[in-house]
Amino acid sequence: MPKVIPFDFVFDYLPHNVVTKSMFGMQYIYLGTKLMLMLRKSVKEVEMNGVWVATAKEHHQSLEKDIPAMVGYVLDNGEIYESNWRLIKDDRDDFEEAAIKVCELIARSDPRIGKLTKKAPL
Repeated sequence: MPKVIPFDFVFDYLPHNVVTKSMFGMQYIYLGTKLMLMLRKSVKEVEMNGVWVATAKEHHQSLEKDIPAMVGYVLDNGEIYESNWRLIKDDRDDFEEAAIKVCELIARSDPRIGKLTKKAPL
């Protein structure tokens, strides 16, 4: 039985030619050779559930200004884990609205979102 893709409403706002690939219990969304998003919904480590946005550190500030719900991942000790990813947690009141805004940015080819990969997923 195929696994249900979490937060599948995002596909209503993404370009139709995105490709989804399941890895490590998560759904990775690609547009061409760019990794754009990761969708995660698990009973383990629920604080990591939500829509993960592939970006670069130099874009964090401007993206967080445009979408305040987008944050870094906070470790158990309260420290922010610095990575290129940003997270929109699924327990936020504005989760769906923020996820839709990210998808709209992707649909408009916003250069701040996406990480180039070596090749398109199969």
